[in-house]
Amino acid sequence: MGEISRGALEDVKRPFSPERMDDPLANGELVHRLITSRQNISPKRLDAPGPSQEDLKQIFQAAAAAPDHGLVRPWRFVLVPQEKRAALAEVFALALIDRDHGATLEQIEAARDKAHRAPFLMLVVAKLGSCEPPIPTIERMVSVGCAVQNILLTAHSLSFGSSLASGQAMQSPRMRSLFALKEGEEAVCFVNIGTVSKRKSPRLHPGTDTFVTSL
Repeated sequence: MGEISRGALEDVKRPFSPERMDDPLANGELVHRLITSRQNISPKRLDAPGPSQEDLKQIFQAAAAAPDHGLVRPWRFVLVPQEKRAALAEVFALALIDRDHGATLEQIEAARDKAHRAPFLMLVVAKLGSCEPPIPTIERMVSVGCAVQNILLTAHSLSFGSSLASGQAMQSPRMRSLFALKEGEEAVCFVNIGTVSKRKSPRLHPGTDTFVTSL
């Protein structure tokens, strides 16, 4: 399936009206096209401008609509503004040195560079400690994943590219310290959002018969 058209994206951005809700086939096709045309865009290919404050409001409202058993909101998001990128870059560099004392200067600089790519960057934090009601950890992780997917799809509907980034640095004590993670909280991934400078070919999705069976 090809990339979703700008006209279709503009249609997605308009709020649903009773008239639109009366046409479930059109709405269903639009949503299907939005979901299946989303791509993971490398942070190296995400340029300014990033999302505006109004865009971010829509993005986070979509996150808040994720399934949330027990209404425990098992996620939080930490924005990394430009003035804090240098601090994150040092954490990436030092975390690399901590686990690989033989890292080259080139590798260390490449680690630092990861903090300076996309115009919008934030950390996804999963809240997996004790909660009330006591929702199982796996259910809370599903909820976190749904919130993140809603973010990615909404960014796509606003004509932005996005991607997730993780790695061994996520488990570094330095990362936990920088983002003031509490007991029971885990750094899951970074979300990158920006204007796509270059798109790749659409990814071929697996056939549904390869992962769907019947009891």
